[in-house]
Amino acid sequence: MKRASLNRIAFQTIYIKEVLRFMRIWLQTVVPPAVTTALYFVIFGNLIGERIGEMDGYNYIEFIVPGLILMSVITSSYSNVVSSFYFSKFGHHIEELLVSPVPNWIILMGYICGGVTRGVVVGVLVTGISLLFADINIHSYLLTLTIFVLTSVLFSLAGFINAIYANSFDDISIVPTFVLTPLTYLGGVFYSIQLLPEFWQNLSLANPVLYMVNAFRYGILGVSDINLGVAFAIILLFIVVLAGFSLSLLQRGVGIKS
Repeated sequence: MKRASLNRIAFQTIYIKEVLRFMRIWLQTVVPPAVTTALYFVIFGNLIGERIGEMDGYNYIEFIVPGLILMSVITSSYSNVVSSFYFSKFGHHIEELLVSPVPNWIILMGYICGGVTRGVVVGVLVTGISLLFADINIHSYLLTLTIFVLTSVLFSLAGFINAIYANSFDDISIVPTFVLTPLTYLGGVFYSIQLLPEFWQNLSLANPVLYMVNAFRYGILGVSDINLGVAFAIILLFIVVLAGFSLSLLQRGVGIKS
């Protein structure tokens, strides 16, 4: 068989395995984000949102819709890859890939596409739930879908790197708890940074999640605190850097080869 055909079969095998893995336990991987988002809408949207009023010309519940959708995409994409790849290490399944003639970029692509698929499934489900609480007219379908996928790719890569360095089950929960969650909650999901004092506005600009949330919000609502060109540049830069770093770690066998 030609190398291209072998690579295609290898990619399909890894990808299908990843999709089947999270779909078999859909009560743990797909349903919880939907339930959590519904609670956010009830508490922050209906109960607290009525007291807050409008933000950037939209009702508060409409304003937080893009952030809540993207937050579910981020956590789902990240957790899918970090858990799957770590368990491959823990169960010593990864050795089968390492001794095979499968290129590292095929291995990486298979895991990343699996994470993106879970992010898309959860994101679509959460979007459907959001329509039960808010009347949303998407400003730009192309921009919304682009940011949706790019964000999922970025955090799938981040989850892959976390899994490579993880040496225990605790290690795969430290980054989501102490890094990912704070960045997400402080990334403009629930507020506009224009409400913050100048110092905190400038400090918020160091948070990469802010650019993704605002670009996604512009795609849905047409409003953003961040320049779209800058947002795209930062997202693509992070993807390139993390992808290159992930391939380098695989090539050197960091956290895999003993």
